Amino acid sequence: MNHILSEDLKENNRLYREMDGLYHELCVKIGLSDSAFLILYSIVETEGKCSQKEIADRCCISRKTINSSVKNLEAKEYIMLEKRKGRDKYIVLTERGEKLIKEKIIPIMEMEERTFLEMGEEERKEMLRLNEKYVEVFRKNVGGLEKYEDTVV
Repeated sequence: MNHILSEDLKENNRLYREMDGLYHELCVKIGLSDSAFLILYSIVETEGKCSQKEIADRCCISRKTINSSVKNLEAKEYIMLEKRKGRDKYIVLTERGEKLIKEKIIPIMEMEERTFLEMGEEERKEMLRLNEKYVEVFRKNVGGLEKYEDTVV
């Protein structure tokens, strides 16, 4: 196989994996799975109420994975499901979940904010602009791979 990636792309991929690894390390330190962390993080971001579908869409994780983690968090009494329209249910924090958020999730969010603010305003805007552009171009190119969907592996 002679597939060559540019050094810049290799470095971009390495940095992406390093960030992913750092978040995984944080999850291990606080005793949560990566998906449980994302669920609790999303609850904070949405100020307390969101559905499994909203979290799956927001975090780009399968609903099956979210559902499995929700059941686990519910069994540990960190969250409960509250009836919504139709079959949909809100994920709501219990008192125990609120405590977990305050002790484990909020400090990570505050650390993220401090880290982000250590960069200058122009650097932050440039990073966001370039990340957004990369995602936009990548999304367009992923759409171009549809011709390979029927390929047997």
